[in-house]
Amino acid sequence: MNGLSFDSAQDDRAKTKTMNKNFSFIILTYNEEIHLPRLVNSIKNLNAEIFILDSGSTDKTLEIAKRFNAVVQSNPFVNHPKQWDFALKNFQVSTPWTIGLDADQIVSPELFELLKGFKDEDFADISGIYFNRKNYFQEKWIRFGGYYPIYMLKMFRTGMAYSDLNENMDHRFIPGGKTIIWKKGHLLEENLKENNLAFWKAKHERYSDLIAVEEIEREQKLRTQTLKANLWGNPDEQKTWFKKQWRNLPLGLRPYLYFSYRMIFKMGILDGKTGIRFHYLQGLWFRLLVDKKISELKRNRV
Repeated sequence: MNGLSFDSAQDDRAKTKTMNKNFSFIILTYNEEIHLPRLVNSIKNLNAEIFILDSGSTDKTLEIAKRFNAVVQSNPFVNHPKQWDFALKNFQVSTPWTIGLDADQIVSPELFELLKGFKDEDFADISGIYFNRKNYFQEKWIRFGGYYPIYMLKMFRTGMAYSDLNENMDHRFIPGGKTIIWKKGHLLEENLKENNLAFWKAKHERYSDLIAVEEIEREQKLRTQTLKANLWGNPDEQKTWFKKQWRNLPLGLRPYLYFSYRMIFKMGILDGKTGIRFHYLQGLWFRLLVDKKISELKRNRV
């Protein structure tokens, strides 16, 4: 497997064991035949129920989901926050905890062990758990440039958490209570389709539309901020603080400031040729595209 590795020949004896009573998985999919087996093979021996929300796959995704006995529903895709909102409201999850994953992610063996030993009663006062993510681009782990560690709230109490619909592109779960961070173990994330730069650019063209509209709506007070911006808060509150500062910077200039910050202060240059290409695309090219579209939207309002 490109970039990441996991033993896909794990023991199938989990099928005959008692179902996991602590947590279930929800996975979003769209044409994920190259990713879904990789993810499910990394979690199947946890013997947890798997729910899949698909958005119109035309490849073998649904066939694969059926093979792994997943509960499947379909919903047209608008954006990630709305898709997660539908998933949380329409799947009948009976376990006290839910883990929400994207199809291009994998549970590492170390994270698998943490989940294997997880018991609900040991986390009675906790509502959400952040996982540590390793992001890969074209087989390269993006270790620098502010891309590691990245903590993502992926595990939360069923029925308490909700999807933040005040976001238009980035999605986050609001857990409704105290959270903790698991620094050990990782979610390994690599979208193999992004090895094709034409795919990557087309995807980020769509993302830039969503972000540009979001920034305009926030400027017009049409979109509020769910989380409190707090530099010293949890990882999502910290991100909210940085995004608030970002929106106050001059359009057209801020992408260059951000790219320089990633490359120099966050040592992105140490990620090598492939990593530098990623930082350029994600930190400069994409941000310039967003700013261009924001400027166009503002001109069209006049």
